Amino acid sequence: MSSRRTRSVLAAASALSLFALAACSGGTSDGGGQSGGSDKIKVVASTDVWGSVVSAVGGDKVEVKSVIHDPSADPHSYETTADDALAAKDAKLLLSNGGGYDEFFDKLTGQAGDAKKLVAYDIAATGDENEHVWYDLPGVGKVADQVAAQLGELQPASKQAFTDNATAFKAKVDALEKRLGELGTTHPGAKVVVTEPVAHYLLESAKLTDATPKAFSDAVENDTDVPAGAVNEYKQLIATKQVKALINNAQTVTPLTQDVVGQAKAAGIGVVDVTETLPQGVTDYIGWMTGEVDALAGALK
Repeated sequence: MSSRRTRSVLAAASALSLFALAACSGGTSDGGGQSGGSDKIKVVASTDVWGSVVSAVGGDKVEVKSVIHDPSADPHSYETTADDALAAKDAKLLLSNGGGYDEFFDKLTGQAGDAKKLVAYDIAATGDENEHVWYDLPGVGKVADQVAAQLGELQPASKQAFTDNATAFKAKVDALEKRLGELGTTHPGAKVVVTEPVAHYLLESAKLTDATPKAFSDAVENDTDVPAGAVNEYKQLIATKQVKALINNAQTVTPLTQDVVGQAKAAGIGVVDVTETLPQGVTDYIGWMTGEVDALAGALK
């Protein structure tokens, strides 16, 4: 499933800001510059989410460039730059999300020569069409393993270090998955609504029921107007407090999302903001995801 969403407030600035930032981006998962030594393995990731996973596994032995590293940028509409192409050509490993989410990266992989290529959606193999697999924690663990294996082939002397780093990373991911499972036990049958099915896998792990009207979700995914009947049904779920929380994609701001978020807050229903890329100033996947799990737990109380 490849959603084509409109970021009405953020999109206007995204193309210019991302082009400017990409031109100076370098070796860290947040896109900032870093002068990597010649012994470092050059990696290009489609977004800073996956760049942060590579950094966790590779440590100081990798130099990571994340093409999308700006919270206002939309992978669905991003167009690659000459700087991106040069980075891909020099890279030894490429990691994309796949599943139709970051199709711009296909062009870069074609320019990457003999670099190793990993696709998170394929590795996670959830059997689900939802492409937001960075919220599938078991899948993220599988990606970490594959990254460690590929880095180990590229730098055999550091193979054990990569394996150890992946093991430590997965232990933290597993702990988060366990917490989500406990939420399902504590709040059996709890219903939520979403502004967009970004955190789909997170909600599945927490055994929460997404009560969002299908017509609402379909319209959002297809970037069309939400039918009035679906909007009314959605708002009724909030007004009658049939749902415990509203999960809001904070990177997609529209009059409708602002309206329902405001209604939920007024009704005393918890609002959990989720994102598709790392929030400003955040470079650590585990820290980011821990904050989102904490927010979900708080909203369900």
